Amino acid sequence: MAMLRHDIEGFAKSLASRAVWALTEEARLTPKPGLVDARSSGAHSDMSLKLMMNSAEALRGTFEEIASVSYLHSPNQELREKIARIGREGERRMYTVTKGVNTHKGAIWALGLLTSARAVCADETDSERVLRLAGVIASFEDRYCPAEEKETNGQIVKRKFNISGAYEEAQQGFPHIRNEALPALLSARRAGKNEQEARLEALLALMAAVDDTCILHRGGNAALTTVKELAASCLRAARGNMEEFTEKFTRLSDYCSSRRLSPGGSADLLAAALFLGVEDERGREL
Repeated sequence: MAMLRHDIEGFAKSLASRAVWALTEEARLTPKPGLVDARSSGAHSDMSLKLMMNSAEALRGTFEEIASVSYLHSPNQELREKIARIGREGERRMYTVTKGVNTHKGAIWALGLLTSARAVCADETDSERVLRLAGVIASFEDRYCPAEEKETNGQIVKRKFNISGAYEEAQQGFPHIRNEALPALLSARRAGKNEQEARLEALLALMAAVDDTCILHRGGNAALTTVKELAASCLRAARGNMEEFTEKFTRLSDYCSSRRLSPGGSADLLAAALFLGVEDERGREL
């Protein structure tokens, strides 16, 4: 049965709150290699935790509007173009709040799609279906997307290194969330790890697998390969010897900091995984 209008508004506010929560929890997670956290600005000279928090809160209305227009809507081109317009307005709001700093452009794309997909199937909570629907929505063309005045860093890196990026990740139904982040997050929780440890393992799983365009832009293929290897090594140690983990994690963090490498793509996917992971951990309220 379809919700009454006031119920739809409450549902949209709830999904928006979850999206903002996911962004703020990703930002607060400490320590993180190369990323803004409660300890430092990582590899960024133009960002801080306060800026990340302000940016996330500024996007609340964006996610609420996306959820509202997506409620029980068919996943079609019309919906794709509606949420794209809302997302572009959200980007402008973000840039106004951050004075031109790109804090969450990638996250608007990922979380906007997942918020939309979750509202499309409002009566279900299965993450697999939400991810599949997000992929369907992302696969429709946005005919009103304005032509970029210049290539973005992500587009330049994709062309230069012949890799997939955030758009392809979404169109494929976010395979790195499905196959890396959520399994790592939920496995760590079931093993009795605390929430910070579980989220860090999910981030490391992503860093070990994602062709992160943010790292490629700053360090090229060699840096990406090294970060992947170090992250995978950290993840293996985290599931065994914690003293070894601390040593390896320090090495990964130092490597990212010394070369100003930021795994921003992995951070966006971690926030998206947290958005979904609330419902995947049955009976556990976060």
